[in-house]
Amino acid sequence: MPAVIVLEDVIDEVFMVLEDRKRNPRSGSYVSGLMGEGLNAILMKVEEESGELVLAAKDSDRSGTIHEAADLLFHTLVLLVYQGIGLEEVRAELRRRRQG
Repeated sequence: MPAVIVLEDVIDEVFMVLEDRKRNPRSGSYVSGLMGEGLNAILMKVEEESGELVLAAKDSDRSGTIHEAADLLFHTLVLLVYQGIGLEEVRAELRRRRQG
């Protein structure tokens, strides 16, 4: 169970940093630049990372799968922040599915 708590802490921390980059764009920041490019650029990154995850998993590349899963999760968080969707909304949906 402690691993879950740590994972949530890391995701919450990254999410807060992403929200800050949205509110306070920084010159030279990858996230600020990506958000500045708009929704289509973010969607393209989510699609790219998703495809890379599929290929790594298909090749049974464990370290590649881990790397690409982290990339996909990160860019999904960027998308959520960009669209003003909170982590608690996603957590609530997952809880609903688990109970359903």
